[in-house]
Amino acid sequence: MSAVSPEEQLWDLLRGALAARALGVVSDLGVPDALAGGARTVRELAEEVDTDRDTLHRLLRALASDGVFVEQAPGVFSNTAASELLRDSWGGFAHLFGGAWHRAAGGLESTGEPAFPATFGTDFWSWLATQPEERATFDRAMVEGTDRRVDRLARVAWRGDETVVDVGGGNGSLLVALLGRRPGLRGVVYDLPETVRDEDALRNAGCAFVAGSFFDSVPAGDVYVLSTVLHDWGDEPADRILRTVRAAAGDDARLLVVESVVPAGNGPHPAKWLDLLVLALFGGRSRNDAQWRALLRAAGWEPVSIADGLIEARCR
Repeated sequence: MSAVSPEEQLWDLLRGALAARALGVVSDLGVPDALAGGARTVRELAEEVDTDRDTLHRLLRALASDGVFVEQAPGVFSNTAASELLRDSWGGFAHLFGGAWHRAAGGLESTGEPAFPATFGTDFWSWLATQPEERATFDRAMVEGTDRRVDRLARVAWRGDETVVDVGGGNGSLLVALLGRRPGLRGVVYDLPETVRDEDALRNAGCAFVAGSFFDSVPAGDVYVLSTVLHDWGDEPADRILRTVRAAAGDDARLLVVESVVPAGNGPHPAKWLDLLVLALFGGRSRNDAQWRALLRAAGWEPVSIADGLIEARCR
């Protein structure tokens, strides 16, 4: 296979905004679901999802060129393994990346300030609180990767009877899955009251949902989990979150931070692009090893181990 030319390299990066928008459009239309039963013509799809046939064909043709959908015959498309993912939590990501996040990322500048408030007139979290459908989509998207995160948490050395507080735990899917793997644990999901959740599923798993803001207080527990939360915040608010947790924690409490650790060097890593996304949306940041250590220690936590995907700390 020949190496990618510099021109192709730049083109693949520059067209990224179009690709994100195209994925968001077809996902929102429900095209992946419409193709669940097998190949269909663009005419049939356009009639079912109520959109312009020619434009839909052009969207699908472009996406198929990158392996998302496949054109089996002229004007006849079917799902691929990639487009099948859009029928679940990846569809939520497609909606966000192709919608509100797409608009905000287009306003990214070199000032270090988030672009979302300038685009939408308020910060992302305040906007999300007023948009119940977007909130539900956001919570659905955050389920993506739960299995990997649970695998990491389940491998931690557990006493077996701890109370685990999932701070900013969203709909509770992470903690429900963890308790399924470690049934002796007790769980508390702590998040904003507008979080979309299944109370019955939480209760059946042995979890309680407590509403509140992690800037104000958190419930008492033995182990605190912050899963993909701190990268949404700059250093000052992240410090406040960690100090709030530390104030509630007993001296023997542990902290488990499920986050990426940005590696040194020029190698590819998702966190390097996630860093720009959270900067545009929230003024957040992805962090490297030294930055994680400094952040934790300043807030009263002593790092025990820092690995890409899971950081363990104890009270100082």
